[in-house]
Amino acid sequence: MYDTARRAVVPLDVGHEVRIYVCGITPYDSTHLGHANTYLTYDLLIRRLESLGHEVRLVRNITDVDDSILPKARELGVDFLELAAAETARFEGDMVALETRPPEAQPRATEWVAEMVELIGRLEVGGHVYVVDGTVFFDVSTFETFGEMSGYDEATMIEMSRERGGNPDDPRLRNPLDFILWQPSLPDEPSWDSPWGPGRPGWHIECSAMSMSLLGNTLDIHGGGSDLVFPHHEAERAQSEAATGETFVRHWMHCGMVAYEGRKMSKSLGNLVFVSELGKIADPRALRLALMAHHYRSDWEWFDADIDDGSATLDLLLAAAGGSSGPDPQPFVDRVHSALDDDLDAPAARRTMLELAEAIVAGDGTDQGAAAALREMAALCGIDLTRPVSLSS
Repeated sequence: MYDTARRAVVPLDVGHEVRIYVCGITPYDSTHLGHANTYLTYDLLIRRLESLGHEVRLVRNITDVDDSILPKARELGVDFLELAAAETARFEGDMVALETRPPEAQPRATEWVAEMVELIGRLEVGGHVYVVDGTVFFDVSTFETFGEMSGYDEATMIEMSRERGGNPDDPRLRNPLDFILWQPSLPDEPSWDSPWGPGRPGWHIECSAMSMSLLGNTLDIHGGGSDLVFPHHEAERAQSEAATGETFVRHWMHCGMVAYEGRKMSKSLGNLVFVSELGKIADPRALRLALMAHHYRSDWEWFDADIDDGSATLDLLLAAAGGSSGPDPQPFVDRVHSALDDDLDAPAARRTMLELAEAIVAGDGTDQGAAAALREMAALCGIDLTRPVSLSS
């Protein structure tokens, strides 16, 4: 698989137990296609690892306190935890509809503040932080390899920080890339006690504390969308390894971004495509098949007709799954496995299943195990072909 830090496709070196941490949602809005693209990618990875005999431990967090959810709750005039609970429930419903493997744990940031405070304290003892007016900053000059995982130069990192929630122009910073670990809360924001005064954690420290508390100091696989490579994951790596002296992640994995008909999907543009809305017009399996047409590392565009393609593909697979005979399925099975083992090449796996399905429907071949093999291949990709088409209520 492709490793972001090494910038190359490399063997996935894991033991029997595979510890995976995927950055979850900030629950201030509904699950959209970008979320689905990421979490279905990891679901496909997990299913393949399990089929190879691995035991997978998946942790996927909920960021229920940060600089995104608090302003949204303020705008709506609701308590931030009330907003988080409602959107988390909707997200979980979408993940069930898409038949993703449930995580072993789904920690909420607000329930792990004590661990965050303890981790920041370890960084302070190690000389990696400085405090200005109750705000605790991580000093990137104390971590020599800062920036090596993402591979960006300093100017690019500064600009990305500015675009993605950082404040490199803050006059309190010793270095424009230093980032917040702890900060005083505004009067209408939640607050917790800490050695540096009452306040709340910064975004990056949350995932380090939750992942290491639940899975240990070293994760086998960690990732999310490619927009998290910097600053979030670079900061996570720096603070985690500075605190433990151990490798934080063995394999960094990131998914591409999904645009909508030529434009970036964003709430500000009002063009987010929500999973729950698609579920009203198409079977969730059709969405999975539509997303499988794109490689997980690619940036690509969603068009409204894509869900129709997914539905037509599902209809074909269902028709073939009930067939009586077809060609020898073993070469197709081998090709699907090879495709998934080649940097999780879902498009190639999808094409192979369609090729077999078309042959079965056309009546090519006399092997009576072809349809059963197709069902097994589809199940490996998270698509159950044993039930008819249905829509979400």
